[in-house]
Amino acid sequence: MQPAPLHAVLIVAAGRGSRAGAGPAKQYRRIGGEPVLRRTLARFSGEPRIGAIQVVIHPDDTALYEASIEGLDKLCPPVFGGAARQDSVRLGLEALAPLGPAAVLIHDAARPFVSSRIIMEVLDALEAHDGALAALPVTDTLKQVADGHITATLPREHLWRAQTPQGFRFRPIRDAHAQAAKAGRDDFTDDAAVAEWAGLDVTVVMGSGANVKLTTSEDIRMADEQLNPAGAHEFRTGTGFDVHAFTAGSHVTLCGIEIPHTLGLKGHSDADVAMHALTDALLGALAEADIGAHFPPSDSQWKDAPSRRFLSHAADLIAARGGQITHVDVTIICEAPKIGPHREAMRSQLAEILGLEPGRVSVKATTTEGLGFAGRREGIAAQAAATLRLPLTEPV
Repeated sequence: MQPAPLHAVLIVAAGRGSRAGAGPAKQYRRIGGEPVLRRTLARFSGEPRIGAIQVVIHPDDTALYEASIEGLDKLCPPVFGGAARQDSVRLGLEALAPLGPAAVLIHDAARPFVSSRIIMEVLDALEAHDGALAALPVTDTLKQVADGHITATLPREHLWRAQTPQGFRFRPIRDAHAQAAKAGRDDFTDDAAVAEWAGLDVTVVMGSGANVKLTTSEDIRMADEQLNPAGAHEFRTGTGFDVHAFTAGSHVTLCGIEIPHTLGLKGHSDADVAMHALTDALLGALAEADIGAHFPPSDSQWKDAPSRRFLSHAADLIAARGGQITHVDVTIICEAPKIGPHREAMRSQLAEILGLEPGRVSVKATTTEGLGFAGRREGIAAQAAATLRLPLTEPV
């Protein structure tokens, strides 16, 4: 009896997903208590017609990947991706080649809601075509815009929105990617475009509105809410406080912004007292000790380190727990320098590091009316508060 042809899946999971904000790459964010990538892999692992799954990952994500795949079968050893998605797909196809698959489905790691119906219809279409992809007809009116002004209304007939999986007979798509690389063509936006360029016959099957690609932090939040029952989240608040003494110098760093001053701040790192307080507030909301426990001053690797590394670490811990930062508030306590002229730059810097809208970041300043160490201009203090939204793992 002739064995059934091998159908493989190539999951592209090497991207950084910068539009998803601070934290791990979006494929490792948690929705419904599990990483996005795990949910995507589980969809294909459970399909009887799928025999092998090859995942392409970023070298920095090895530990996150290993933590996401426990208990899943059909997985080949992961391979590292390239500089662009097209490179990553080509490297994944090369890794699959020794298995000799008859067909391969190429799928985005950040599409965890693909259905069995779509997977099967793409595979079935390969019996008559070189390639097939899930897609949806365009239903919205399309406008051409230049410099913020509508210049034309475009016909939407015959236009479809491409999704994944995109399936192909293995050898033709492997050859097409190799030819594109040899020709220096790295501008294709999906694998169907590579196949079209190579002259392959590609058809479409009906996709689904549910087969969304998670791109932004809002997409991830909505997917999490879809998978979690109502009331399955909790809000937590953390506070932080820090003090640094003045020392010789020509500037102070506050909220990541260098401010000219007659003195500097003394500290093992860059002595950003405001960012240290905010880091402690985030760690406190997670009940994850304090900044000194994560970055000991006795460790030489943190000498003169930028404090944004500490703040980013706290944000990563929150994202790894499936949480979101909803609001942060920092108060800087000093007689000098003046904070007001730098406030908006500080807010923008914190918002960028934490992946927040600036409207969720507050920076204030006050004096102590000449009282205490701050009033005597011996140093600067800062206090911070942070609010998090976390999945509820235990009853309260």
